[in-house]
Amino acid sequence: MADERKAFLLRLDPLLWKDIERWASDELRSVNGQVEFLLREAVRRRRGSSAEGAPAEPATPPPEPPV
Repeated sequence: MADERKAFLLRLDPLLWKDIERWASDELRSVNGQVEFLLREAVRRRRGSSAEGAPAEPATPPPEPPV
């Protein structure tokens, strides 16, 4: 089965892009992965206590940096 993720165009200020790119690199993620992580966290926070019992995809912790 094909990936069921929704693709869409997102226009960002170049300075914001650079900040996200740097942040993603620090956490060993792609920019796309970082944006998805940030959106999941924002949705999780927005749901707050009303999300109890509601299924939510777990946020994937960043991999451990190489030693």
